[in-house]
Amino acid sequence: MDREKVIKAVEDLLDALGEDRTREGLKDTPRRVADAYAELLSGEGKTAEEHLTRTFASDGDMVVESDIYFSSVCEHHLMPFFGKIAIAYIPDGKVVGLSKLARTVEVFARRLQIQERLTRQIAEEIMRVLKPKGVFIACEAEHTCMTCRGVKKAGSKTVTYCALGEFDEKRRAEVISLLK
Repeated sequence: MDREKVIKAVEDLLDALGEDRTREGLKDTPRRVADAYAELLSGEGKTAEEHLTRTFASDGDMVVESDIYFSSVCEHHLMPFFGKIAIAYIPDGKVVGLSKLARTVEVFARRLQIQERLTRQIAEEIMRVLKPKGVFIACEAEHTCMTCRGVKKAGSKTVTYCALGEFDEKRRAEVISLLK
């Protein structure tokens, strides 16, 4: 990210909105916005491989980690969306530390994103690196581009799923039941 270009773009935006960017409340806004976007988009170009390669032997049947809270930025409106993700996987002799699943979510949430892609990217990365027998991701999010503008339906949620490998209908139903 080119921080100086972001600062200039925010200054231009404030000017285009008719704001006095030299007034007290806006003086530091371009820098603050640049800092915020640097953090919000810090996952761009990263993979979760570093988080998913430290594993432990396990004979477990299924691992489910739920309520992994995240926030991301909608690539269509540059507005936040946020919610929670559940990850379920069927180990093939090894498991990963639970915090590593949350870190994997962060890698993909911290970029310009759409929820459907976010859900699939997490599933595909876990399959690629951890190589479980199967993985199932459930993502529930609220999109501010829908709640604060346009249709303005506060509280509405979007739910996406991605199942890869040996996650048959029975296992999917089992995980969805656990999440309710």
